[in-house]
Amino acid sequence: FAVIAAIMLAAAIVALVIANSPFFEPFEEFWHTHVVVGVGGFIGEMSLAHIINDIFMAVFFLLVGLEIKYEMTVGELKNPRQAMLPMLAAVGGVVVPACIYLIFNHAGAHNGWAIPMATDIAFALGVLSLLGNRVPNGVRVFFSTLAIADDLISIAAIAIFYGQSPNPFWLGAAALVTCALVWLNKTQHYRLAPYSVLGLLLWFCMFRSGVHATLAGVILAFTIPAKCGVKLDSLTDWLGECLPLLDDRYDDEAHILGQHDFTVSTTRVERVMHRVTPPLIRMERLISTPVNFVILPIFAFVNAQVRLVGVDMSTLLTDPVTLGVYFGMLLGKPIGIFGMTFALVKFRVCELPHNVNWHMIAGVGILGGIGFTMSILISGLAFPTAQFEVLAAKAAILAGSVTAAVLGMIYMSVVCKHPAPKDE
Repeated sequence: FAVIAAIMLAAAIVALVIANSPFFEPFEEFWHTHVVVGVGGFIGEMSLAHIINDIFMAVFFLLVGLEIKYEMTVGELKNPRQAMLPMLAAVGGVVVPACIYLIFNHAGAHNGWAIPMATDIAFALGVLSLLGNRVPNGVRVFFSTLAIADDLISIAAIAIFYGQSPNPFWLGAAALVTCALVWLNKTQHYRLAPYSVLGLLLWFCMFRSGVHATLAGVILAFTIPAKCGVKLDSLTDWLGECLPLLDDRYDDEAHILGQHDFTVSTTRVERVMHRVTPPLIRMERLISTPVNFVILPIFAFVNAQVRLVGVDMSTLLTDPVTLGVYFGMLLGKPIGIFGMTFALVKFRVCELPHNVNWHMIAGVGILGGIGFTMSILISGLAFPTAQFEVLAAKAAILAGSVTAAVLGMIYMSVVCKHPAPKDE
């Protein structure tokens, strides 16, 4: 996570430098270059920036959905009682920042209420990982679960509040494709190819329907099987039968290219062993590296454009959107997370994780104010035509994230002075 966060931060810094340099106009013009694709009578057109925000980010949402499904299947979200505290703390960390934003913008830009409520998992956990083994495992689990629940709420907010007026025909088509994906899951299809093809079709239907197309990635993730395509209880016996056959067909004096019977047998074993890994894990391995090291840095590079040249700084700094987003992230997150956790524990609804104290929960609340990827995405959806509001929101997101990261790092380094117990 530290490496991923560092790469995204570097991409954002480069984007900021270019945005405030003479290269800004050709830089912006390049990303607004339109790509035209025609198939038969259909002609599609989309700018490079929209390709990144609508297509590439759908792959990012697919990865987020896979992580959420994994946690719900075998991870921290599987045990409702154990997951209840961080998930409800995430609700507090969503509601309070939104309320603070609306207080500053009660007479203006209401639509940006969801901008300060998202926590960037990669950045926040990257900062936390810099403390090494001084952070108890209970804090990491609590924060990871909270961040995942936070993403789930943000995804729901995008789906419900930031789509266009839905087109019934394409919405119905998306529903049919979703049913086909569910059918593949229920009939135990374990190859990724049909899911990928239907996922592309689902993205197109969602894009045409008016609902934000990146949500297709989440829907696809929840339909990809998390089970194994092989009966594991009989796998050992089957391998035991195959090994003598492979031994008989292998000739150590002949070149491997000429041992056709042997290679055919090994190919069959490879296919079976490939299906031992669930499709969910295979898909995650396939896309995690491109998402973390290509898609997210490009997204940061394209969207972290805060051009301050010619901008009245006093107007920008005092704008209600800037104040609402900044203080929503910096104050709303720790107040909401700590306040909800404190209330749940004091009323004996939940208990603090092992080796976790209130100082650490406060530190988690501060780090929860690191919002980047999802916050920038929501700012573009909240103000699609208001350039100054988008500029104010992005400036506040960057400033708030940096402030929360620095304060959280300093605070947690003081709170977690000694290595966590080895029994963890």
